[in-house]
Amino acid sequence: MTREPTTRPYRMRLRADQQASTRQRITESAVELHGTLGPARTSMSAVAAHAGVRRSTLYRHFPDEAALFDACTAHWMAANPPPDLSKWAEISAPDERLLTALKELHEYYRRTEDMLDNLFRDETIVPLVRERFAAFRGYLAAARETLMGERNLRGTPARRTRGALGHVMAFSTWKSLVREHRVSDGDAVTLLCALVAATSRPSGSRPRPHA
Repeated sequence: MTREPTTRPYRMRLRADQQASTRQRITESAVELHGTLGPARTSMSAVAAHAGVRRSTLYRHFPDEAALFDACTAHWMAANPPPDLSKWAEISAPDERLLTALKELHEYYRRTEDMLDNLFRDETIVPLVRERFAAFRGYLAAARETLMGERNLRGTPARRTRGALGHVMAFSTWKSLVREHRVSDGDAVTLLCALVAATSRPSGSRPRPHA
């Protein structure tokens, strides 16, 4: 009788730890399958099998695909945060800011390539992916405006430059240059910086010839 007050809290803690461990295993299984197969090809049954749990156990932790996708996203984002826009904003020179941004973005794309490939592919066919992946597109839009800062452009040069910045930051642009055409990351950054520089010039102007 005297052991009950001590034993019961211990059992409750043990049960809570086991539940947390199971939830973590399920989440990690979803992340792995999303990164290899993609969300569109990952069923709840596949996640349960990969995690080594019953479907009923999975549904106790995640009642639907949205709950599991959100847990998967939070776990993956914590391990793979995108570059910090506030640090880019601290760089006053626009060209230096762009150079730093592209180097960091390309490193991020290389590290997260498999997952991003699947997400960009599946957002066109899975409404849940499209809805949640909108946050990353919002990040890229904010990044573009961060890189427009201090350029003091208006009218046509501003529109061209904003469009060029969106293009040079795109994952598809990195894939085309680095993967498809085998341009090195360093050369790709140089080319993309030159593109943005060209769009910033007034219409009809030409770059000065080198001495």
